[in-house]
This record gives sequence, C-alpha cells and structure tokens, in this order.
Amino acid sequence: MSDFQFPEDFLWGGAISANQAEGAFREGGRGLSNIDVLPHGVRRLEVKTGNVPKPQLQKEEYYPSHEGIDFYHCYKEDIALIAEMGFKVFRTSISWSRLFPDGDEEKPNQVGIEFYRSMFLECKKYGIEPLVTLCHFDAPMGLVEKYGSWRNRKVIDYFLRYADTCFKEFSGLVKYWLTFNEINIILHSPFSGAGIAFQERENKAQTTYQAAHHILVASALATKLAHEYDPGNQVGCMLAGGSFYPYSCNPEDVWESVKKEQENLFFIDVQVRGAYPSYARKLFQDKGVSLIMEDGDLEILKNTVDFVSFSYYASRCVAADMNDKTANEGNIIRSVKNPYLQTSGWGWSIDPLGLRITMNQLYDRYQKPLFIVENGLGAKDEIDQAGRIQDDYRIDYLRSHIQAMKEAMEDGVELMGYTVWSCIDIVSASTGEMSKRYGFIYVDRADDGSGTLKRRKKKSFDWYKKVIETNGNDID
Repeated sequence: MSDFQFPEDFLWGGAISANQAEGAFREGGRGLSNIDVLPHGVRRLEVKTGNVPKPQLQKEEYYPSHEGIDFYHCYKEDIALIAEMGFKVFRTSISWSRLFPDGDEEKPNQVGIEFYRSMFLECKKYGIEPLVTLCHFDAPMGLVEKYGSWRNRKVIDYFLRYADTCFKEFSGLVKYWLTFNEINIILHSPFSGAGIAFQERENKAQTTYQAAHHILVASALATKLAHEYDPGNQVGCMLAGGSFYPYSCNPEDVWESVKKEQENLFFIDVQVRGAYPSYARKLFQDKGVSLIMEDGDLEILKNTVDFVSFSYYASRCVAADMNDKTANEGNIIRSVKNPYLQTSGWGWSIDPLGLRITMNQLYDRYQKPLFIVENGLGAKDEIDQAGRIQDDYRIDYLRSHIQAMKEAMEDGVELMGYTVWSCIDIVSASTGEMSKRYGFIYVDRADDGSGTLKRRKKKSFDWYKKVIETNGNDID
C-alpha cells in the first residue's frame, strides 16, 4: 500500500476560459474576437481550420460564445460555488478584446479592467489563487482584419501592450500566468487557435510557422515582462498534451510516433529550453518553411517559462499509413483508433495510464514543474426525476486520472496542481455544443441557446469537494 501524500500546498481547482463562459460579447466596450465568429453546427470546422478567407458574422448562424453561460454577470455566484468545493486555484482567461476592443488601441478599456479586477478580488475573498491565461485562443478581430493576425509581426507589439496592462493592473491579485493556451493547436486549427484565416494560394505551412514564431517571441517577451513587474510571478507555457503511441511495433509506425511527438512538442521545446530544437531544420525543410527572423529574436527566446502546463484528455495513436486504419473521431488532432482503449461519447479515448506516461515524458524532457490545467470528460448529463444529476461516469474518469497523477508523482514527477476542465458547464470549444458537458455544476442551456442558465450541482460536485478536503487522500 502506498504511503504517498500530496504536498500541503498542492493546487486543486478547476478551469474555464473567457470565450467559452463569459458571454456579454458586446457589453462593457468589448470588441469582437475570432472565437465570436465561430458558428455552432456544420460550418464551425471550416471556419476553425482557417479555410474561410474572411470569416464574418452571418445572420442565419447561431454563435454560442456570444452568450456563453453569462459568467460575465454570474461570476460572483459561480465563484461562491467553486469556493464551496474548496478550490485552491481557479484557472480562467482574460478576453484580449475586452481590454483592447480592436487590439491596436493606445489605451485599454477601463470597464474591462474593472471587471477582471472585481473577479480576481472575488477569488481572493475565498482564498482562491487565480491562474490566468493571457490568450486562450481569442484574438481581437480588429487584428485579424487589419493585420492578418499573428502572421504580421506588428501583432507582437499589440500583444505586449495588452500583457503589460494585465501585469500592471492585476499586480498583487494574480501570480500564476500562462501566456498562450495550447500553443500547438495552431497546427491543427489555425483560425480558432490564432486567428489565422488562409488566403487563396497561400503557403499554409509557411504562414502557420511564421505566425507561431511571432507568438513564441511575444510569449518570451511577456515572460520577461512578468518577471520584471514582480519576481514572484510564475509564468507557464501551455500544451495540448497526450502522448502519441505507435499503432504497432512496426518500426515505420514507431518512427511516425517519434515525428508526431516532435511536432507536438516543438513550441514547448522553444518556450522551456529557450531555443529552436535540433530537429527544427529538418522539419522546416520537409514542410517548405523558411522563417523570417529579426536580429535579436534568438536572444529574446532565451526568456524561458517557470513551469510547463498542459491539457490531458486522451492519448493519441498513429501509424505510418493512417489511411487504412479506423480514425479516432472527435479530436482536431488526427489519430487512429486504439483497439485497447474505450472511448467517450465524442470518440475520445479514455486512457488514465496515458496521463502517467505523458507526465513522465514531459518531466524527463524538461525537468521543470508540471501543472495539469485541463483534464475532464465531456458527456451528456441527464437530470433525473428527483432533480439530481448522477454523473458517476465523470467521477470514475476523474478518479482514475487522479490516481494516475498520483502514481506519476511517486515516479518522481514534480506537479504543482490540477485544474479540472471545466468546473462548470461551458460551451465546448471543439463543437460549440452545450450538451458536451464537463462541469461539476450543471448550467441550464441547450445547444440552440435556449434555457434559463440556472446552476445546479451534480453528484461530482460533492465528490470533488471531498477530494480537495482530504488533499487527494480520499478519491473513492
């Protein structure tokens, strides 16, 4: 029997993002963001992947981010609920376009600043540390339309003005920061990940990696800035995590998994090690990419992060020949179905041991503290006749992953904390649905936007409260 104990200062909590929860997309002076033009339904994937050259709002479409779960107006109620669960940390993000509506203004929107200050003070009232993502996919549409988003180097300066505002205005309220959410998603979903809408005959790989270079420079400069404002600030990078297994022991499949791991960890290698990895030359050569850099860029990249944060929902499985295998549906990152694993209702493999594997691989590679900032199960929740939501399937999923997390820490992995995605039902980033629910708190909202927005505790609410109360000792 293991005598392992989580550290007393372990950060238990949950996570949301501004663009999936806040709503109020035109209130308080907020400008339009790239996420605001992602419709619910069949056109969503086409827009997300950057294959609509000029994305715009269409009258006939429904845009779930416009109202979200109305966290903008309900944040005090919602923070009181997560405080009841005993959260030590609450991960959220700041909407860039709420502070700089078009992205390129000289001065920030004061109404937006006051909203976030009030929200962070509400967290502090309950002893909850905010963990804040500066850019959780959302970029102001003003920057997309005027400058082409991150493909234009000018956006670095606009982001730094935004980051500087955040570090200055929320100094003393926020000490845990993430620069960019799931930075590697730019490779799979360029518009939702970074506001990149491809133009006709554009070299997609060149545009994507050039934009990513600008993001990496911006991230390094923001990290430097955060440390200058307050040496106590802790800044992390953020990866869409999950190891790539070879489909078989055929060396061709193994080599494919090695290449996919490199591609997936490419940007984190830069943010943690402070330089482009040795395999970058061959990767760029194979993709026909020639990066344009300015003098000093490589020096800037040496401003490395303090910790490595990542999301983990599932492992991936790849083969040299993906075409003759059954695809693992549901995730934007392409993989084949792993015959050894069960899948969720949305086709995502359920693999708790994969979390232990991923944690060991990341820690062995980087030797920096890890932080699991997203882990959860999207499922359809039903309200029974007694008004209860018996989400035992979610409890089972989270229990098995916390157990795997514990085992990885016993392996020697240093882990700062764990924030479940998401602590309250929000709009799904992948599908735009509300019916793909992750939370401990049910929100009465349907996929078509109908519903009262009433909050209701699920069975998992009390279970996670007990996990936190016992510092992870009781997960049954």
